[in-house]
Amino acid sequence: MWFIQPKQDYVAQMPWKHADEPALMAWQIRTRDYYTLPANILFFVMLVISLGAGYLLSHAGQGSLVASLLWGGGMFTFCILIIMSITHQTSIIAYRLTEERIEAFSWKPQIDSVKPVMTWTAIGSGVVVLFLVFIDPAFLIAAIGPVGIGIAAALMGTSKNYRTLVRDDQHYEIDWKNTEEIAVWRKRRLIGLRFTWYNDDGSHYSVYSKVYFRKHDFEKCVDFFRERLPQTPYREERLVVHSHFATLAK
Repeated sequence: MWFIQPKQDYVAQMPWKHADEPALMAWQIRTRDYYTLPANILFFVMLVISLGAGYLLSHAGQGSLVASLLWGGGMFTFCILIIMSITHQTSIIAYRLTEERIEAFSWKPQIDSVKPVMTWTAIGSGVVVLFLVFIDPAFLIAAIGPVGIGIAAALMGTSKNYRTLVRDDQHYEIDWKNTEEIAVWRKRRLIGLRFTWYNDDGSHYSVYSKVYFRKHDFEKCVDFFRERLPQTPYREERLVVHSHFATLAK
């Protein structure tokens, strides 16, 4: 659930591997850490489809205006929430910068809110089903839904490996002092630090390590890298964001 996520200071909670190194700065940010253009296009396409589905459902019956608005609006709202949970997933990234490295922890917090939402959905729907059973025992079959959701929520909380996989937990370090080039994409407040990687067969490739910054201290952080790395080439250009690195836009 993209819209129900915990908000707290995670920097102090992270098990920093190099906590003995004094921090020059530390921060956390919530961001869509992926190439957002395809996701945005998919969202707008599905938005149009959801509008059509809501419109058709509002005219499916011959009920009152209020009933039509509830059915149509309910369908539209339900579809939009599901779509945005797919196209607008965010990651929380906590950074700690020292004289030697940038250490980072990142994860997708959506799984942290899925279990409580599922639990309360099971409880709420269970109460509704119980009320309907008092009216007509035939509604007992509907209890399968709440029971199934409750079991799924319980199983989700007992599997640590599953939670780690779904959260996409990552811990990595960036050797910022050996940066070969600094690329700044101001629109997303992203700084790319380029490094060259060599393969065993002698081939090599260059990609940018991603470092996201908050809006209010972005300029200060850009100045920090330019002052600390005065001989490193600098450019401002759009970057294509991948899961573990970024590349220059062609």
